[in-house]
Formats: sequence, C-alpha cells, structure tokens
Amino acid sequence: MFGIGERRQRARQALEELRAVLRLALGAAEGGRVAAQTAKDQLEFEQSVLRLGLAKARLDPEVTDARGRPALADTWHRIIAERDEIYTGWHPDGPNRLRRIVAESAPGTAGGPWQDWLGRLGQDAGGTAPVMWRIGTAVVEQAPRDDDFPVAVPLLDRAHLRVNSGPDSRSVVDSLVETLLLRLLSTFTPGLVRVHLWDIGHLTGSLPNLQPLTSAGLLTVHDPTRLDDLLADLAGHIRRVHAQAMRAGETSLRSVCVARGQRVEPWRVVVLFGNGERLPDEQHRELQRVARTGLDAGVNLIAVDVPLSANCPLETIIFGEPHRATTSLTGPGVLFRPDPALDSTQASRAATAIAADLVARRGRPRTFEDLLPARLEQLTSHEELRAPVGFADGAPVEVVLGDATPHALIAGPSGSGKTNFLYAMLGGLAARYSPAELELYLLDFKEGVSFAGLAPGRKDPSWLPQARLVGVNVNTDREFGLALLRFLTQELARRAEAAKQQEVTKLAELREADPDGHWPRIVAVIDEFQALFSGRDRITQQATVLLEDVARRGRSQGIHLVLASQDIAGIEAFWGKPAVFEQCTLRIAMPKAKRVLAETNNAAFSLPRWHAVINHDSGVAHGNQVAHIPDASAKGTFDSLQARLWATGNSMAPKLFDGAHQPPLADALDFANPTGPLLGQIIDVSCRAATISLDAVPGRNLAVIGTATEDAMSIMESSALSLARKHSPGSCDFSVWCAVPALTTRVCALASKLSLAGHSVDLRTDATIADLTPASAERPRFVLFFAVDAAHQWLEHKEPPLMKAKLDDLRALLRNGPANHVHTIGWWRGIGRLKDTLGFAGGDDIGAWVALDVQGAELGTLAAGQVIDWSPRPRRAIFFDKSTHSSPDVIIPFDTQDLP
Repeated sequence: MFGIGERRQRARQALEELRAVLRLALGAAEGGRVAAQTAKDQLEFEQSVLRLGLAKARLDPEVTDARGRPALADTWHRIIAERDEIYTGWHPDGPNRLRRIVAESAPGTAGGPWQDWLGRLGQDAGGTAPVMWRIGTAVVEQAPRDDDFPVAVPLLDRAHLRVNSGPDSRSVVDSLVETLLLRLLSTFTPGLVRVHLWDIGHLTGSLPNLQPLTSAGLLTVHDPTRLDDLLADLAGHIRRVHAQAMRAGETSLRSVCVARGQRVEPWRVVVLFGNGERLPDEQHRELQRVARTGLDAGVNLIAVDVPLSANCPLETIIFGEPHRATTSLTGPGVLFRPDPALDSTQASRAATAIAADLVARRGRPRTFEDLLPARLEQLTSHEELRAPVGFADGAPVEVVLGDATPHALIAGPSGSGKTNFLYAMLGGLAARYSPAELELYLLDFKEGVSFAGLAPGRKDPSWLPQARLVGVNVNTDREFGLALLRFLTQELARRAEAAKQQEVTKLAELREADPDGHWPRIVAVIDEFQALFSGRDRITQQATVLLEDVARRGRSQGIHLVLASQDIAGIEAFWGKPAVFEQCTLRIAMPKAKRVLAETNNAAFSLPRWHAVINHDSGVAHGNQVAHIPDASAKGTFDSLQARLWATGNSMAPKLFDGAHQPPLADALDFANPTGPLLGQIIDVSCRAATISLDAVPGRNLAVIGTATEDAMSIMESSALSLARKHSPGSCDFSVWCAVPALTTRVCALASKLSLAGHSVDLRTDATIADLTPASAERPRFVLFFAVDAAHQWLEHKEPPLMKAKLDDLRALLRNGPANHVHTIGWWRGIGRLKDTLGFAGGDDIGAWVALDVQGAELGTLAAGQVIDWSPRPRRAIFFDKSTHSSPDVIIPFDTQDLP
C-alpha cells in the first residue's frame, strides 16, 4: 500500500507530464499559426507586387517597408529571380515575335506609323477589316528600351475599347482616340466609317482635328444631354442591320460583307467621353445592350471614363500617369505608352481631305448607270432577289425580295416619283438576274403606258427579256388584274405540288431537289392596284381572296408582289385583310406618302423630290433608309439597259395587253390556226381568243346581242374570217345575210374576202333572206345573219295559201341546223328581239352568246338563271358558252379593218 505522500507525488508527476504535453501542443499550434500567417502575408505581398508591377513596387513605400521583414524579403527576391528567369527566356526572340504578330494582324494603315499614311485616302472596299489596330508600344518592366514592341487592339466587328484616364492624362487619351479614328478613316474608302461623338462635358470642341468630318456627315457630334436619343438610334440601327443579315442568310453584318467582298453598311464607331461616374440605370442598361449586340451589326464603342462591363469582347487601357498605362492585352507587368500625338495641322488636313473626297463623290450626280453591275445577269435568285434602287451618302441602298421580305408596298401621291422608282427597281433587278432566274408580270391601272415600252412596239422592237406579261391602260379592265391573280394562284399550286413531290417546302429547296426544272422567282408589279378594289362587286370579292392567298403562300414559292398606289388609305377591301398588309414587310414611301409606313413613322413627310424611304421592317422607324433615286425613265437610261439585255436574244417577247386599243385579228395567237370562230380577245393573262366549238350537236349557234354596231360587226367579221381560215378552200359554205342597207357595203366586202379565200358564199341583202337554206347540208355551212331583227318584216310575212311565216323556218334552222352541220351566227340588236325570234321554246337553240351594250340583269335567262355582274362599256363584250362556262368571260372585239 502506498502512503499518502507517495500518491501525492505520483499525481504531481502526472500533472507535470500533462502540462508538458499541452505546452508542446500549444507550441506546435502557435508555430503552425505563425507559418500560416507568414504564408498568407507572402501571398498577399506577392499579389500586391504583381498588381502594381515591379517598377511601381520598387517605389511604393508600403512595399519598401514590407521588404524589411525577412520572410517578405525572401518573397521579393524570389519574385525578382522568377522575373529575371522568365525575361531571360523571353528576351532573345519575344519582342520580335510580337512585332511579327502585330505586323500580320495590323497591316498597312492599321499598323504603320502615321507619317506613312496620314493624308492619304483609303481605297479598301471593306469586305474584311484588319484584325488589330495599333495604339502604341509596350515594354516589360525593367527591360531595356530597345526591347519594346508594338501594341494593337481588336476593334471593328471584333471588340469594343474602354479607356480609363488618370490624373493629367486626358490630353493623351484624346490623342490616342484621335489617332485610332484617323487610322480607321484612312484605311477604307471614305464613307465606310462613320463616327458618333458624345462628350458629357462638352457641347462642341472634342477632338477638334476631326471636326472637318462633320461637313460630310462622317462625324456626328451629339448633345451631351441627349444620350437617350443616341442610344435609341443605335438600337434601331442594330435591329435593322440584324434583320438585313438574317434576310441574307447570315448571322452578322461581317459575314454578309465577307460573302460579298465589300462593305454593304458603314461601320459606326461611337466615342463616349464620360466623367468616370456610372450612367443612370436605364441609360446604363441600354448601353450594355448596345455593347452586347452592336459588334455583329458593325457598331463599335470607344468608351472613355464610362463604366462598361457588358458580356462582350472588350479591351481596356488604364492610365496611371499621363504617358504610362496598362492594357488588358499585355497585363500589369508591361508598361504601355501611346504613340506620339499626330501633328494637329496634318491631322486636320487629313480629315478635310477625307470629307472632301466623300463630298466630291456624292456631288457627282448619281445616275441610273450607277445602279447597274459591271457584268449583267450574273446573280442567282436561289435565295432571294436583291438590287440597289438609290443612294444614301454615296452608298447604294438595296431592296430585297425573299423569304424574310416577300412582298413590297409602295405609296406616293401623283408626281412623287413612284413610276421612276419602279423603273429603278426593275432595272436593278433585270441587270442582275437573267430570264431563267426572274420573271416579271407588270400591270399598270393608270390611264397611261408606263410599262408599254417593256414590250415590243412599232418604233422600238426591243423588249425587257425578264418581262413575261405587260398590261397597260387597264383602268377600266379590272378583270385583267383578277386574271393575273388567278394565274399566280395557279402557279402557286403548280409549285406547291412539285415541292410536295420533292418533299421540300421552299423554292430554294425545290431548286436544289429539281435542278433541271424551271423555277425562277416571279415578281408581279401592280401599279395603282387600288383600282382592283374600286367596286363593291364580284371582282373586288374575288380579287381580295386571291390577293390574300398569294400574299400568304407566295413567300415560300418564290412569288413576290409589288403593290403600288397613290394612296392606300381608302382601300376598304384591302384593309379588311390585314394579312395582306402584314406580308408586305418591304415598305417604300415616296415624298408625302401616307399610311405605308408605321403609324408613328413620319419620315416620308419631309422627303425632298427624287428621294424615298426604303424600309424592310414593316415600316417601323428604325428600319428607315432614305435614298436618292436617280432618273431611271429618261432617254438613255432604262431603254439603253433594255436594248443591251434584248441584244442577247435569249428570251421570248412578253405578252402585251393594252386596254386602250383593240387587238388586231391578224396578230391574234389563235388566228394562225383557229379551232373555231374567234370572237374577241379574252381579258386574261394568256391573251387567248374567245372561241366556240361548232360541233354537229343541237344548240351550237351563236347570238351577238346589242346595238353597238361597230363591235357587233367586228365580232361577226372575225368569226367569219377565222372560220374561213380554219377550213381549206372549198370545204365549207357561207351564207351572208344582211337586212340593213347601211351595212351593205361592209357586209359585201366581207363576202368578197370569203370568196377570195376559196369558199362558196350565198350573199343576200334583200327579201330573199326569207328564203332560208334547208336545215341540212352536204358540208359545213355557216349562216352569218346580220341584224336578224331587221329582217322580221320579211320573216313574219305569211304567204297564202298556207299563211305560214318564214320565221318558223328560221326557228327550225336554229333548232335543227347544228346537228346537220349548219350553224348560225346571228346578230340581234336587243335581247327582247332575240327572244321574239326564238319564241317560247327556243332558248336552248342558242348555245353561246356575246352581249354588248346589254345590262347584266337582262342576261340571266340566257345563263341558266345566273346573276350576271356586267355593266356595258365601250369596246368590251361579255361572252358565255353554256357547254363550257361556269361564268362569263369579258372579251375585247378584234380590229378586223386592216385584214386583207
């Protein structure tokens, strides 16, 4: 047993051992804490040195104090050693490699000293821009001066630039920005770079050496209190350019320009001078949006003391001293020095020369010839149609018809230049696309011949090869506009069926799937199209439905509408179909035009003469492009182009419909090989003749009804002459009967022509008419009965002893003659007189009729009870054949006077 003293001794010994262990643990923990704190201090020290750079760190008092601590002194020596090791490895060839990289990325004006390029005009068309642009030189800290290397930054289409000035460095920053802008302006053809300047502290006076550019519109100085307006303008510009790029099948303006080999839209370089303070929230957000989306639209920002942190390519230059800075490209360990400032006199002269060149090129009158390419008919319409129509600041402004902008709407009051614009557009398209790529259907509802010269004429035999149909003076022939829309819907159906068979949906895909097919893009131009909807009748109803169908489906099948009008505001039927208006995303407004642009877009009201607003964005203001339209209709402009295109001889002449003239029978396409009597030209796209089949079946007789003597005679004569041509000489007989003395001379002349054609002619002009030919014949006989009702005095006379009138014989002839190859073509001067001749049961004996000056309401009984929508008008008739027609055709009687 241990005593109490011994137990106490052991307890003290155990306690001392515990204390010793605790002291060791606490010492180790303190040592660990000290080591961790030292490591932390070393890392923070190294970070501060790297952030400041070695040169500044050597002079920094806090760093100097820290270097006095042994642990941090070791870190300082290690940093110096690592820097020396890295520099020793980089020094032999590093600067040279950087020089080579900058020389390759910033060639010519983009990287050369200003003495080599300042004052020279750029010649680059802007298809692509240099990757980098020189701004100064740099040297690694503590390196010899001869180890410096050039510094360049990406800019146009690639990155924005942010510059933060330091104390007393604003003049150096201004010089850097000025030199960079003059590099841009001197690289490209004047006009391809536009500068916008906003300075929060100055109304004017910023970058004074560049002020001569303002006279040519190359530099725009914005009010420091109106930054909202500038940002809104930039946002609208970006939306418009993006829409244009998408229409071209590209994702950015840069890719569009690369594909075409030239700049199609000037770069906008926006220089913002701030005061270092953050912009108000809304302006800041809008600026961020411009920064994010602007590069793809050719908008580049140079932000000086304007906080900008958008998620986009952005390079930064930070000035700590007037001539010493760091850049995001080179890092903090490299000292950047801007290039020396330009000579102010030479810089101002260079800006003046650039502006003067652009003004001189603008000042040269832009002519129709400037719209034409160097080589004609070289483009494909596979994806779209594209052609310049005018100029804005010397640069061409294009119209585009394709999937994104399928149809165009043009408006302008009389004398505003609408017809001239159409000629400029048609000339630009025809010069670029061959007839295999483009077909034009041209219709003018004005009382004029705007498009007549595009078809062959007596004075000028040439025609526009791309034109397939030309309609002029159709202001009273709305049926022709309706016929054009019917044709387009039929062509839509044909193309849709072909696309279905090829399992494709768009014209471009169809052309790829069927390369041997004929699938050109079709452009239908209808000038003063509102005339088509001028009445509340069947034509307006049908035209409205057809127009909507073409507008909806045409975009995918390559059929495009160009609708022009003096004023579209009052077209009730048109505005009742908003789908039509919405599909016309291309809007062209001539001076003082109304309703064609968006409701709040008043750009057309202030347009000068010979200008137009071209808008591919449904008339929204941000899509406006104001263009000067050159004279395209004067002698030596469009007509000269047409002659050059026609001289290639690779197209058929277009069909011409002239509503002001009767078509000559001799020129009718069907007259060369008629299949029956030709009655007149149908108001239709095909310009075919109306005819009937005179088969040996009951009812195959024709009645001409009305008092319009000249038109009736034309129909009777053209029927006879075409039948004479259809039959070989001596193979048919003619009976020519006329009871009106005043017509005898003309009827005898017709009989003479039939005789000269080798046919037997029975000519009667007196009471012998009542001695009717029997109702049968050995060969076809055609009875031409002029003014039947005038012969009733003889036909109604009853001879004794039977007291039977010859009128019964005529009715028997009409009833039984056709089945026995005897067909009557008779002219009655009123529908009541026709009914008197036919009698109660004779309605079926007239299988076809042509009505002249007869109201439609009177014709229903002759058309199976239909409601005939017809109002008489000069030189027009309505034709109905019970065996073939569901509704009548409007025809134009032929001119037969010059036929030998």
